Amino acid sequence: MPNFTHLHVHSHYSLLDGLPKIPNLVANAKAKGFDKLALTDHGAAYGLIEFYKECLSQEMLPILGVETYLAPRHLTDKQARIDDQAFHLVLLARNLEGYKNLLNLVTLANLQGFYYKPRIDHEAIEKYHGGLVALSACLKGEIPQAIKSGDEAKIRNLIQWYLSTFGEGNFFLEVQAHPEFNEQITLNQELRRWSKEFNLPLIATNDSHYLESSDKEAQDILVCIQTGKKVTDEKRLDMRDLDTSLKNEAIMRQDLPDFQDAIDQAELLARELKVELPLGQRFFPSFPTPQGETPEAYLRLQAEQGLARQFSQGVADTVRERLEYEMDIITKKGYASYFLVVADFVNWARSQRIIATTRGSAAGSLVSYLIGITTVNPLTYQLPFERFLNPHRPSPPDIDMDFADNRRDEVIAYVTAKYGVDQVGQIVTFGTMAARAAVRDVGRALGLPYGLCDRVAKLIPFGTQGFHMTIERALREAPELKNLTETDPQVKDLLLLAQKVEGCVRHASIHAAGVVIAPTPLTDYAPLQYDVEGNHIITQYDMWSCEEAGLVKMDFLGIRNLSIMGSAVNIIKKTKDIEIDLDNIPFNDKKTYELMSRGDTMGMFQLGGSGMTRYLKELKPSVITDVMAMVALFRPGPMESLPEFIKRKHNPKAITYLDPRLKEILKDSYGIITYQDDVLMIAIKLAGYTWEEADKLRKAMGKKIPREMARQKEKFISGCIVNGLTETKAAKLWSLIEPFAAYGFNKAHAASYGIVAYQTAYLKANFPTEFMAALMTAESDDLTTVAQAVNECKRFNIMVLPPDVNESLATFTVVNDNCIRFGLSAIKNLGAQVIEAIIAERKTNGQFTSLSNFIERIARREFTKKSLESLIKCGALDSLSPERSQLLAAMDLLLAHAKKSQQARLAQQTSLFAGKTNSGEMSLKLPASPPADQRDKLAWERELLGLYVTEHPFQQYTNGLKGLITTINELSSLNGEIPIVTAGLITSAKIVTTKKGEQMLFAGLEDLTGSTELIAFPDTYRAEGGKLTTDTIVLVRGRLNQKNGERKIIVQSVLPLLNPDEVTASAKNWLNGSTKFPKTEVKEIVITLPAGVSSSKIDELKAILQQYPGNQPVVLAINQAGHIKRVSTNYRLEVNLEFIEACRELLGYNSLPDDLLA
Repeated sequence: MPNFTHLHVHSHYSLLDGLPKIPNLVANAKAKGFDKLALTDHGAAYGLIEFYKECLSQEMLPILGVETYLAPRHLTDKQARIDDQAFHLVLLARNLEGYKNLLNLVTLANLQGFYYKPRIDHEAIEKYHGGLVALSACLKGEIPQAIKSGDEAKIRNLIQWYLSTFGEGNFFLEVQAHPEFNEQITLNQELRRWSKEFNLPLIATNDSHYLESSDKEAQDILVCIQTGKKVTDEKRLDMRDLDTSLKNEAIMRQDLPDFQDAIDQAELLARELKVELPLGQRFFPSFPTPQGETPEAYLRLQAEQGLARQFSQGVADTVRERLEYEMDIITKKGYASYFLVVADFVNWARSQRIIATTRGSAAGSLVSYLIGITTVNPLTYQLPFERFLNPHRPSPPDIDMDFADNRRDEVIAYVTAKYGVDQVGQIVTFGTMAARAAVRDVGRALGLPYGLCDRVAKLIPFGTQGFHMTIERALREAPELKNLTETDPQVKDLLLLAQKVEGCVRHASIHAAGVVIAPTPLTDYAPLQYDVEGNHIITQYDMWSCEEAGLVKMDFLGIRNLSIMGSAVNIIKKTKDIEIDLDNIPFNDKKTYELMSRGDTMGMFQLGGSGMTRYLKELKPSVITDVMAMVALFRPGPMESLPEFIKRKHNPKAITYLDPRLKEILKDSYGIITYQDDVLMIAIKLAGYTWEEADKLRKAMGKKIPREMARQKEKFISGCIVNGLTETKAAKLWSLIEPFAAYGFNKAHAASYGIVAYQTAYLKANFPTEFMAALMTAESDDLTTVAQAVNECKRFNIMVLPPDVNESLATFTVVNDNCIRFGLSAIKNLGAQVIEAIIAERKTNGQFTSLSNFIERIARREFTKKSLESLIKCGALDSLSPERSQLLAAMDLLLAHAKKSQQARLAQQTSLFAGKTNSGEMSLKLPASPPADQRDKLAWERELLGLYVTEHPFQQYTNGLKGLITTINELSSLNGEIPIVTAGLITSAKIVTTKKGEQMLFAGLEDLTGSTELIAFPDTYRAEGGKLTTDTIVLVRGRLNQKNGERKIIVQSVLPLLNPDEVTASAKNWLNGSTKFPKTEVKEIVITLPAGVSSSKIDELKAILQQYPGNQPVVLAINQAGHIKRVSTNYRLEVNLEFIEACRELLGYNSLPDDLLA
């Protein structure tokens, strides 16, 4: 048994100060022979539950603590140069009371005491000291600082206060094992003196910030990142002279030879500190029922009222049975209050015209439908309740809500007001140092050249969903990075340090959706703080730790498309006085299905993108279940079924069922297994599974554990045989569901999202102008999307015009069915007060009748030269005075007129008291000026609005180039290094110098559909670079370059386009006469299949191949009785690291040759 325990230890939750991640910290302590360990992060309790669970999993005793910051005066005092230097104090929980007091102190420090650091004070300690043990901390402790100042009276008073507050046996003077630090040696001796005077035990620590002595440089890098310093800076915090590693007991005794008693005391105290946290319970918020009914009784009342409302024509026995079945489970499991809480805020949101929908399996609940949580009748779409909640499910149901993102905060505010600000909070999430960021941050701290760090970082590939990229993995998969590491010692050192800080928490931020509502103050369950902006209270525990602590996480996710729908509904009400109830629109609207069938999917929820659009056009959906199926099938795995699904849709004779009982399950999807629920229902109906067993099947298929899969296969096939299938058919059915279940979509989720997709399509099909105005308003910060929307409007014969002071509101404004105006808020340099004044003045006194009338009515202090210039240049004053150059030339005159008008208005207000009035416009004569050139007008539009509105400079060239080029938008659907001919406007050009001293060029290219980047390497730049100048229209021949999800064009030759009338002839002559592409050999990809490979793995391989389309043919090498047989396939592929990793993970490393990327 060890005779020492570390009681002062920091993890990476001591943000940018501590280095170890929790699992590594606990494992390292255990490896060094410790059986107990404390966690005392700076001012925060972020890691306590993670640490507690990790210790228990590694059979270590967890000791929970915090190294708090102590205000020099009161925690509310925040005076510069006085209150910004906080003391340190280590607090350890002796029991559950102490743990809860830690939560209260950390919360108080963050919510009330934050001043540079989260601080407590003596008063707070006196209130929350129960169950806590205090250590006097490091040199920055209150007592060590008093010792340093030599104020013996103060030292004596402080020790007496700590002893009287915490009590005997709960306060210790802390000595630290730093023999290399003279100041610490002196402090230790002084602490010994004072311990004798007060008969107060000493306790030894090492204030650990990293695991091994060799880690000190990496920890120093973290501090440099935190403080914005470089390691070479002289005036900075530098702790490299101290060894603050997690020393073993022998080294601690060696470093504190005169303090063996303090080392022993650390172990004696550690044995006393036993906190047992009641994890894994659930504490639902209490719902206040109107008449004091029980939650169960009130839920029953609400469900019965919903039943009468939704089934007004009569309640069938099947509906009543389903209701009773669900209520029985909900009541027995004690979830009634949870359902009532969710229903309350969802119904409130809808009453405020906030668009809401559900994610996940909640739509499978009839009770949820009846009380207003969901808008999908589960019986209509055969959505099983058991996928959402069943008697065997150990965890509470998840009702994940989506709200319009521009109004999500209103719903959270409602919940906060209803349950109390102390019982509602959002959830923290942690930003960690990913591989690329770690390289850049470490390089910056080391003072390395930016170009080197950027180059190394960019050699690290991006990870894939569920498989994040690490530096270790990148060194295996990126040969160029590995080679650079082996040949450049500087890069090697950079990556070694970056690996040590990689994954460390960099900052705490706010979770995108998570909200917790507690039945009692949140501090009973979790510590709290403000988010970075100081606007929202958030938990310091992440969502997993919150759930472990007993809080029920609720999802309030903001969705942009719901905002678009809400805005569109409001605009329709204003422009057409039509009230749209999205929950009651017809699902048989011809216009809506025609819109989808044409592929007009821009702006539609879940149905956008070239791949989805292509399948929609082939499918030609005609019923809502088609849309739901498309939402589910368009993803890896199920996507393989799409061609057959489409075929069966158009040819009912092709619909077949392996067994007649499958028809009941698969009839709405033309006999195709479409949803994960289909798999579960097949297992239940045909193989005799219970819901509990079916859920285990789903989990087994998701994890793909071979042994468990073998057991499930045997169980499934034998169950099917018992239930009347032949062994052949049973095996065939297993082969259909096995590759699918891991990727299958939840049917309730697809139903909810399919309906939202239909709703967006309905609005666009029936009210295109209002929908597009709402879309552009919601996407106004994304100019690329706005440009695409403007182009879409043109396809719908809707003009999108620049702002106009007589027609524009703040946001995109519907003028009539064929015209949308940019909003005034889109104009750069135009302040909110001026915008409000223009709209308010127009609303109160009518439209502006002339330029002078506008100037006089809007003149105010905020109406500056910049404001006026922006209005003129973007065309917002064209309706009052169309010559923009004339107005620009007369700027001083106009501003003088504005000033005179303002003075006259003030004088008139004064004269009213004298009974005098003076009305009428002042005269305004503008000097003559040549009209503005169209190019200038377009340039001004782009400058002030961010894009070309009236006309794109490239517009005149599009008809002449039709059929000759690939548009930029079309690049997104292409793969592989294929030849490309495209054209557009050069929007930017940047020349850089390579390491060899050669020049190359990066240029922005934009057409009517989007923008991309051109890259001209040195040889091409020398020959063609002079043609790639800003504001030039060019035709470009090159190759597609696809890397890390971005598509760029490697330039080979360029033709500037001068005359739009001659563009077709110029382009054809150039394309026919210019240098042809060198013919490249297309390299085939040989995939070696291991002997006896299962059919399920073949199916998984097919799914992988579909994810990486390209132009390289795929050949299978099959091992048959020792002979290799080559089989050509119809697949053509683009090889990248993601594909190689996926293939090797499935089939083994030797399935692909090592030189595949050579």
